[in-house]
Amino acid sequence: MAVVAEQTIIHVDGGAPLTADAVAALAEVCDRAEDAGGRARVVAHVSGTPDDTWPVGLSVAVVQKWERVVRRFERLPAPTIAVADGACAGAALDVLLAADYRVVTPATELIVATYDGATWPGMALYRLAQCGPQTSGIRRAVLFGEPIPASDALAMHLVDRLTEDVDLAVTEASRAVAGVSGVELAIRRQLLADGSSSSFDEALGAHLAACDRLLRRTGPGR
Repeated sequence: MAVVAEQTIIHVDGGAPLTADAVAALAEVCDRAEDAGGRARVVAHVSGTPDDTWPVGLSVAVVQKWERVVRRFERLPAPTIAVADGACAGAALDVLLAADYRVVTPATELIVATYDGATWPGMALYRLAQCGPQTSGIRRAVLFGEPIPASDALAMHLVDRLTEDVDLAVTEASRAVAGVSGVELAIRRQLLADGSSSSFDEALGAHLAACDRLLRRTGPGR
């Protein structure tokens, strides 16, 4: 049976201060997706970079809440599509790297925000490292804040599509995930994430449980 998606759109401005309101806005999107029972789809439009004063007044408590809600976004029982245009840093980069399918325009640059002579040590660094800590472009971005151009981001597998026609890319990506159950997607996403750090024996139980879940859904009486 096809899944009828309930689409939610959010705009994340990497140039805006990281505040409790930003946390609440992303949390609201997560609430809506989780309440949809696996029938949701989220499209995040991200862009912007913070200025030199952006961490002034920022507390670790707010940072922790932001990182937790981005992690929640990353694990939603729903396909997530991010669209980046122009320079992309701060909260915009966080959400982009947490999305399932990432679309960028040729004008896009991925930038790790800097402050007081060093890059910001948020979880964007962790997500970049998961994609290849020894890749020279990622290493320079994390250590020195060097921008990653869109073409390089595609070559490094940080993004899925580079295009000038964003609307078409989102339409095609939405069509590709239209029949995907968000609940099942979340399970596959976790199995994929665990696969790089688990031994076969450690992973087997989780995979068998997922197989059993699917067989129960498709067995006699369904």
